[in-house]
Amino acid sequence: MNNRIPLSALVLGASGLIPFLWGVASMVAPPPAGIGLEPLGSAYLGAEVIVNWGKVILAFMSGVLWGFATRAQGWRAVLGYAVSVIPAIWVFFMPGDGLAGDALALLAGFVGLLALDWAFAWAGLAPAWWMRLRIGLTAVVAACLLPVVLG
Repeated sequence: MNNRIPLSALVLGASGLIPFLWGVASMVAPPPAGIGLEPLGSAYLGAEVIVNWGKVILAFMSGVLWGFATRAQGWRAVLGYAVSVIPAIWVFFMPGDGLAGDALALLAGFVGLLALDWAFAWAGLAPAWWMRLRIGLTAVVAACLLPVVLG
């Protein structure tokens, strides 16, 4: 059983953290005016980019779990497909009132996703290295969401 995270998965997973990290950095030290970011607007800065990107990633992870469900048979496949859509449904119906509320709902969603990741890994449907990757990525995402939650 190879428990080593493939380099491509590690690089792509870490790349997915860039908007989260950029959001926090731009909250702490807003980029100076005149560097060409004005046309992008606030959706690509601070708390807004963290929340917007968090919604994209949480919904995307439903597709990843769906892929794991294809490895199951019978009732386990049915259950796998059913629970794989939970993150996308959570994003769609996500409670939240403003950026702080949305960030709190996303934080809960990513913690719930980690539980689903564990369940797929425990069932032998995810690669052996999956939880090592997901725990690290989720820790960074949670750390980036917390400043938005706390305002």
